[in-house]
Amino acid sequence: MSWSHLILASGSIFRRALLERLGLPFTTVTSNVDETRRPGEPPRELVVRLAEAKAKAVAGDYPNALIIGSDQVAYLDGAVIGKPGGREGAVAQLTRASGREVAFYTGLCLLDAGSGRAQICCEPFRVHFRPLSRAQIEGYVDREQPFSCAGSFRSEALGIALFERLEGDDPNALIGLPLIRLVSMLEAEGIDLLKPDISDSPLRSEGW
Repeated sequence: MSWSHLILASGSIFRRALLERLGLPFTTVTSNVDETRRPGEPPRELVVRLAEAKAKAVAGDYPNALIIGSDQVAYLDGAVIGKPGGREGAVAQLTRASGREVAFYTGLCLLDAGSGRAQICCEPFRVHFRPLSRAQIEGYVDREQPFSCAGSFRSEALGIALFERLEGDDPNALIGLPLIRLVSMLEAEGIDLLKPDISDSPLRSEGW
């Protein structure tokens, strides 16, 4: 094994909270990656490319780490929907999504910085929105202010009230980190989360 630490290459509080569910010691490091979509780039290719880029962006500073990179976009009418940035953008996004299906794509990369070995996947998820009135949309946006979330909602909170149904293998992917796929990737690196004593993991909890 060429690694001894686990790094989450993200400043997202939502991804950090998801990863904490696994009970492993890890450190968060923000990766400064240009997330601009290339002309004509399909959403699946975009999120996979960015997830890998985010992991590789911090690999040079942490050569003895397993690094998790992730990226997510929403897709509707042939266009990528990003973070709304503010109230007006959030209301516009939810108005457009009302009564319709929006596809979410989450890219995931687990990189062994020492060996360069990377496991990469794209986890799709589909959200079917209820028909929503202007008052419902504005009420939701004002209560939760989901301005840093692609698609303008938080499915782990009141955002669940916006939906008719959800389709996908891992609801965590909708929040930003597909834990089911990540567990399999970690297992391929020798980390069994279901061992009787996870403290036997080669991961160290001390700081750098």
